Amino acid sequence: MFDITTERPEDAAAIDRLLDAAFGANRQSKTSYRYRRGVAPVHDLRLVARANDAVVGTLRFWPVAISEAAEPALLLGPLAVDPLLHGRGIGTALMGQGLDMAAWARHRIVLLVGDIGYYARFGFRSASSRGIVMPGENQNRVLARALSFGAFGGVSGVVQPWRPVRGRVDRRRRAIAA
Repeated sequence: MFDITTERPEDAAAIDRLLDAAFGANRQSKTSYRYRRGVAPVHDLRLVARANDAVVGTLRFWPVAISEAAEPALLLGPLAVDPLLHGRGIGTALMGQGLDMAAWARHRIVLLVGDIGYYARFGFRSASSRGIVMPGENQNRVLARALSFGAFGGVSGVVQPWRPVRGRVDRRRRAIAA
């Protein structure tokens, strides 16, 4: 049995241990981490799964932009589950709740780097088929999902790290707070 809650500051060490166990200690050298440097994860979209008050799963979303037009999107990940608890629905539950919460917060597009065999069941498809590319990544592993009808209309280009633009208010980004 497990519960999903928002991440708490005191969870940081347990999350780092879990991510190291799932992806290795050199995980931060992966290309997708370049999009996370210097940017906080979306505050209300930092989730953990807990069993007996221990962190057994984690999921975060990070702000990114698509193309020079800076179309806001979310970069999902990493999703990690304690290797001893794989197959118990923890990852599926984290994905379902995280995507629902992102949609409720009016985010429109979610990107991730992962295996289509796992993520297709959550509605993810090839990002390159939509004209979205992430430099430095295997484009077969860059996936995208719309969270609202018509979200991909006119959206294509290169994924960029999120950089706030001074003087511009983007209502779709209002849910992002560090």
